[in-house]
Amino acid sequence: MVKNQVVVIGAGFAGLSAATHLAHQGYQVTLLEKNGTPGGRARKFEAEGFIFDMGPSWYWMPDVFDKYFSFFGKKTSDYYDLIRLDPSYSVFFGDRDRMDVPASLAELMEIFESIEPGSAKQLELFLEQAAYKYQVGIQDFVYRPSKSMMEFTQVSLVKDLVKLDLFQSMSKHLRKYFKSPRILQLLEFPVLFLGQTAEKIPALYSLMNYADIKLGTWYPMGGMHEIIAAMVSLAEEKGVNIIYNAEVDYIETKNGQATAVVLKDDSRLELEVLIGGADYHHVDRHLLPPNLSNYQANYWNKRVMAPSSLIFYLGVDKKLKGLHHHNLFFDESLSEHADAIYTRPRWPEKPLFYVCAPSVTDPSVAPEGKENLFVLIPLAPDLQDDEETREKYYHMVMQRLEKYIDEPVRKHIVYKRSYAHTDFSKDYHAFKGNAYGLANTLTQTAFLKPTLKNKNLNNLYYTGQLTVPGPGVPPSLISGEVVAREVMKDFKKTPVTI
Repeated sequence: MVKNQVVVIGAGFAGLSAATHLAHQGYQVTLLEKNGTPGGRARKFEAEGFIFDMGPSWYWMPDVFDKYFSFFGKKTSDYYDLIRLDPSYSVFFGDRDRMDVPASLAELMEIFESIEPGSAKQLELFLEQAAYKYQVGIQDFVYRPSKSMMEFTQVSLVKDLVKLDLFQSMSKHLRKYFKSPRILQLLEFPVLFLGQTAEKIPALYSLMNYADIKLGTWYPMGGMHEIIAAMVSLAEEKGVNIIYNAEVDYIETKNGQATAVVLKDDSRLELEVLIGGADYHHVDRHLLPPNLSNYQANYWNKRVMAPSSLIFYLGVDKKLKGLHHHNLFFDESLSEHADAIYTRPRWPEKPLFYVCAPSVTDPSVAPEGKENLFVLIPLAPDLQDDEETREKYYHMVMQRLEKYIDEPVRKHIVYKRSYAHTDFSKDYHAFKGNAYGLANTLTQTAFLKPTLKNKNLNNLYYTGQLTVPGPGVPPSLISGEVVAREVMKDFKKTPVTI
């Protein structure tokens, strides 16, 4: 038996990863989840025969998932069936102007060449450099705890930092290779997952283009929640005790240590190590006494947050002919929409939007002959949302969707649910109602992110999308592993004799 009692708050990707890594090493781990089901933003729900993934819908960087499960002697295929999508996604630039992005690089190069002569060769050169960034960034940098700049001062790493284009914007980097607005827009799209525009994101993140084009877009049959189900199964196999409907009210502390968590139902759980896998800001500012927080309110108010979202979960009583699994609608100005998110936060006048139709690939997520739709509009965090505003934007984007696929949708909807800022705040204590975490700007990269360890309590750690390595599903998996390794270094397990 092991003495060390580790408590992890939050059963999202990062919390499950941290808990499983520690349990695998013999720690006694209890995982507390506020909601009634696991997954955090990656929860699912069922209604009228439809199965909806509530959050993440893109399966990129399959090697990160493979690495996670292989650490425990498992394979993703032990838990779910993974298929590569082809086309990877479709982009609607306007009426009768659509690009289906093929899984085949050769086919994509043909498309590029038809748009901009010479761009196929340029794409090869661009991806060659992006591959290097992916290898160094995803295989090395993101696994560092980033507690100080000293982690990146070895001569080899300094050379890497130069080659990784940390100090050049993604926008300028792309324009060295391409001129076509359509190609530029296509290649700038993946950085939207990082929470900023291409003008503000370091060119390091062309690694996302490598992940997109070379590694591909995948889908786990049954839905993205199948990944969570797999992680829960593995966590429980390793001995993690998961408690649902267990919302933490506050953290007890004594002599520079967290000593216990007290839940909303007044139950109390003593601990030796505490990991906050819930929203960092909430744990730091609301569960701790103010004098023990890592960061004060003015620090958080200066952070650049990734967007929030207005999401519609829709059940349609017929099959739709004009959609693929992933569909991006870039028929309006990206710069104007970005201005409404990052520069002058407001509800956009002409929003871009995204439609996921998983039932195109997976018949299990909708009743026979029907379609499952996930419609998302990226928005500035901290906006006021109400039903009237949600309805206005629902009709705004659905009218455009119907125009571009040339068939009616709204009158065929048999199930509808909306989800936005107030829901993110209520369900996840999300800071400013954000959906994606902290933006990966240069001044919020690596050791410039909120640190993964509390500065005032020697046994409190943080993991997830507001700390290293950053937002997204693969980084969250990695974040859990990184924090687990820090706990193992600081608190070696102590066997006790019974």
